[in-house]
Amino acid sequence: MPSLDDVAREHTALESADLLWLHRLLADWQIVADLSFADLLLWLPDRGGDGFWVGAQMRPTTGPTAYTDDLVGDHVPAGRRPLLDASWAQSRIVREGDPEWRDDVPVRVEAIPVRRGERLLGVVGRSTNLLGIRTPSRLELSYLQSAADLTRMIADGHFPYPGERSDLEDALRVGDGFVRTDANGAVQYASPNAESALRRLGLATDLVGLHLATTVRTLAPPSSEPVDEAVSAVLSGRLPSTAEIENDAASLAVRAMPLMSEGRWVGALLLLRDVTELRSRERELVSKEATIREIHHRVKNNLQTVAALLRMQARRIEVPEARVVLQEATRRVGSIAVVHEILSQSAEESVEVDAVVDRLRRMVVDVTAAESPVTTERRGSFGTLGAEVATPLAMVLTELMQNAVEHGFGGGPGHVCVTATRTADRLDVRVHDDGVGLPSDFEPATSDRLGIAIVRALVESELGGSLDFSGDDQVGTTVQIRLPLS
Repeated sequence: MPSLDDVAREHTALESADLLWLHRLLADWQIVADLSFADLLLWLPDRGGDGFWVGAQMRPTTGPTAYTDDLVGDHVPAGRRPLLDASWAQSRIVREGDPEWRDDVPVRVEAIPVRRGERLLGVVGRSTNLLGIRTPSRLELSYLQSAADLTRMIADGHFPYPGERSDLEDALRVGDGFVRTDANGAVQYASPNAESALRRLGLATDLVGLHLATTVRTLAPPSSEPVDEAVSAVLSGRLPSTAEIENDAASLAVRAMPLMSEGRWVGALLLLRDVTELRSRERELVSKEATIREIHHRVKNNLQTVAALLRMQARRIEVPEARVVLQEATRRVGSIAVVHEILSQSAEESVEVDAVVDRLRRMVVDVTAAESPVTTERRGSFGTLGAEVATPLAMVLTELMQNAVEHGFGGGPGHVCVTATRTADRLDVRVHDDGVGLPSDFEPATSDRLGIAIVRALVESELGGSLDFSGDDQVGTTVQIRLPLS
């Protein structure tokens, strides 16, 4: 099915500013359809004057549809729909004529011109399924009165509101809660859902006849914040905008839609939704995320304390072998602390591993800079990984880079490159140095080096991956790691 832009570009002479206005109308015309209990079709004039094209369609959620088929992209020649021709030619709302019959269903059709400033952009066809029509209730009468006001505003160029557009992802609907106020801000009608929402806020009386802004502000007293001035303006109905009102008992989302007639403000339509449970869940989620970040922060601090104690102990030990062992333990603890530090700064239980690897590269260089001028680099991206993968992977890379520095360069300069290649289901990591290479009798499975044993255990047992060592005195040493991600 074509879009509005597709139809407009192919068949009409509408300008980009016209299309922007129409898109803003479509953003809110579900409200018009629901208030009207009717289907809406947006008819766009053919650039050659040969009739109209359907640019958009909306069915009501409050009543039966008049169109079971999708009509966007359909064409009606000039003269086929007299109401459309008359509305376009005379720039007025046209309701004359008997009901049409469509699939044995009587349908009342009206045509409403769409105006932007002095430009006429198209015609909205409003089609009401008359099957089962009965005496309307007060709610339905209030809906229809508001729909009539909005359609007049469309014809006069006052709707959609200039500079205002609803959030389509969380748009308030007519059924959420409906309040109609007069020009003085007094409530003329409030739907049962609106009354219930305000009772959650603390309302103890009937809302009809009360001044809405004053009543709500007594239930949710304003603060000195500037936002509360905007809330008051929204509740008055004079400002086309949205706001959120809350007290200790409830939270309400409110949208105000000023109503005008002949350029004069005549009242407002306000839509309300009780979002108390939603905001409560959001606060719980924020609290949980803050708690998790705080835990990671404290774990990081504790690990750094352990590392500092190990460094102090290493400086006091005179046996070189024991000092080296403590220094290696300090380094391993530090690599885990780096992961928890990054987790403490994130709202997710996942880690941008590139940042971890870059920190580890600098840490290895800083520790060894005085002994051997070693450089490191990272190629490719590790992407985001869960903490359960990022932590052991950080330890593995620390061990491999440290081994390259300690055993690969013989105290001289060298370069270590960490390369990551990621696909949908696998992460390949390559750690390469340009050092002296592996001993001819090196065998990872039987090596007595603790670092190699740690790397094998983490990669093969904890991460479920594979590990391969290769290299000689011509190309240095390469360690290839393959990790499944699914």
